[in-house]
Amino acid sequence: MENIGLLMSMLGVLIVIGAFAGVLAGLLGVGGGIVLVPAFFYTFQSLGYDSPQLMQMCLGTSLATIIVTSMRSMASHNRKGAVDWTILKTWAPGIAIGALIGVLVASQLRSRELQALFGFIGLFISLYMAFGKSSWQIADEMPGLLTRSILSPIVGFLSALMGIGGGSFGVPIMTLYGRPIHRAVATAAGFGLTIALPSAIGFLFVRAPEGAFPPFSVGAVNLPAFLIVICMTTLTAPLGARLAHATDPKPLKRIFAGFLFLVALNMLRKAWFG
Repeated sequence: MENIGLLMSMLGVLIVIGAFAGVLAGLLGVGGGIVLVPAFFYTFQSLGYDSPQLMQMCLGTSLATIIVTSMRSMASHNRKGAVDWTILKTWAPGIAIGALIGVLVASQLRSRELQALFGFIGLFISLYMAFGKSSWQIADEMPGLLTRSILSPIVGFLSALMGIGGGSFGVPIMTLYGRPIHRAVATAAGFGLTIALPSAIGFLFVRAPEGAFPPFSVGAVNLPAFLIVICMTTLTAPLGARLAHATDPKPLKRIFAGFLFLVALNMLRKAWFG
């Protein structure tokens, strides 16, 4: 009965979280993970799950949802011919290797350390969202084998440590190397699947002391949170996409960048001061 009561408490909050993440994904092209990880953390912490392993579960559950959302997004973009399969095929092995290393590192860290990492990287992403320009470019072609062999594992590693897909790092890299933004966003959906699939499988094998994770968790993936969020993002992402065509998303993107900046700062505060 206690588990049923907890599930009911989780239900309402997770419905709102999933709906919000779906709208943002469709409206701004922002991966849901950047919203889901802190939302999961604050939700489960408020329900009394404040273990040193809590962030591991937030990362694992977020990445599990990204498997589904990335597959849907990539299929949609591919129907329009927007996915650059050459980039995806050449970058995928390094990204997957980096993601698996990220899971191994995350499994050895505690919530405070993972919060600090999320906070620092989140600050960087928020500043880029607020002040980055599509005109910024460092080359006309994607990097060759040597640079790609360095950058692709870094993308996978940092994304797995943050529980996010490939957009936050993949889109800036591709646009800086001369790829049009629509192709960068489409191809980054494939990056997300390459990151999320091996990472989520890895998090299924993460173990924690009994009672550290909410009920109905498999490893560091919480099944109710996964299912509720997937249902809501499926419903609300098309709404966000329609809003994107009806409004100017640039001011909204800056507002979200400010929101993310504050979330990242709060993560750092909790990591340092508890």
